[in-house]
Order: sequence, then C-alpha cells, then structure tokens
Amino acid sequence: MHANRQMRLTEHHVAFLQPGEVDENLPAPPADMVQATREDHLATIEALMAGQPNDEVWIFAYGSLIWKPACDFVEMRTGLVHGWHRSFCLGWNTRFRGSEETPGLMLALDRGGACNGVLYRLPARHLEDNLVKLFEREMGWRPTAFPPRWVKVSSGERTIKALTFCIDRNSGRYVAGLSNAHIADVLATAVGTRGSMAEYLFATVQHLEKIGIHDPHLWQLQDLVAERIEARFGVVERS
Repeated sequence: MHANRQMRLTEHHVAFLQPGEVDENLPAPPADMVQATREDHLATIEALMAGQPNDEVWIFAYGSLIWKPACDFVEMRTGLVHGWHRSFCLGWNTRFRGSEETPGLMLALDRGGACNGVLYRLPARHLEDNLVKLFEREMGWRPTAFPPRWVKVSSGERTIKALTFCIDRNSGRYVAGLSNAHIADVLATAVGTRGSMAEYLFATVQHLEKIGIHDPHLWQLQDLVAERIEARFGVVERS
C-alpha cells in the first residue's frame, strides 16, 4: 500500500457487520434461476475454448478473485484491460453478501473506460478442473448475469488474451446510474451468508493497494462506507 495512503475503512469497521455464521455453501437459487451443473460448465468451457490454445490460459481478476482465487494458478501478474471498467453494477444480491432486507451490489466489468487488475495463468495439465471450479464459484446459477468472455489485457510488454466476467446489460440484474452516496449506503449495510459488502469492498481495495493498483472510485467508496459505519455504530479508532 502507498506509504502516505491509509484506508479509512478497516477490519474494525467490517467486524460490526459480520453475519452470525458464515456459510460458503451455495444457497438455493432465486425462483427465476436454476443451479448450474458440471455438465453446464463443461459446455461453457467447450464453447469458450473452441479454437483456443490450451497451453496458456489466463483469467483476469478485478474483484474478489484477486484476494480469493477460485482455482489453482502457476503465474500471477498485473494487467490493464481497455474497453471495460470495474463497477458495482451487478444487483441485487439477496443471498451471498446481501439479504431481502439489505440487498447487496457486486462488482462486474461494465463497458467503457479501463480497468487494472490481476492476471492468473492456470495450470495447463488441470485446465478443465480449474475452469469448472472457477465457474462453480462465479456462475453457480444460470442464466448468469455476467458470462465469461475473452478480453485483451496489457501486461508489461505483452498483450494477453484472458477470460473474465462482464455484465450482461440485458440480464435484468444490471444496475446503473447510482450515485456514489447511494452505492455507499448499500455497501455499508448489506450482509449475507458469506459476509458483508463492507468486507468485500475492504478486501478488494486492500489487496489492490498492496499490489500497487489504486482505484480512485473504490477509494472514495471505502471512505464513504467507513463514514456510514462510524455514524451508525460510533467512531472507530484508527491506528
């Protein structure tokens, strides 16, 4: 993290919003969705890999996959993707990090701009199994609102073709036009079976900063979320 830049949002803030018990299991899908099967994921992999070399497959992580990779990898590097930006546009989450009372907003890539993130190279000998694990985590239900697609990522002197997850604006789960204040209100209150949105934001910003990536939008959000948690629970002492 930059020596002169200290996050206002801390683990102390996050602790106020922890669920009673964290459950990593996949909950039942909403009424308009079904649980994806291994066969579903294998079909997705077959379509994505058609005509693609499988000796060097990369995924581009921009959110929780940065700090909690869903599969094995043999190389990690930072990279920049053009034409897409990191956005809290995937809603409304009522199970994982939200509830019916306090729905959450998740990160996805939305069209426009650019996004710095992390590239992970998957082990070629176990490619299929690792892609299934990735899709089980990211696309446990179908139809998915943020299907995987190939993007070109600039990393040093290389341009790497990588898989990532981009919002489908026609999915019915695309949320746009919210102010930062509105997004912060959501992130400061939503809690689900896997934890809180505040924890999700904290971990994402913290890990981005540790690898030298500063996202001004997320940085502003972490300050606003901390402000709201302090107003609700009392001022939190910062070291």
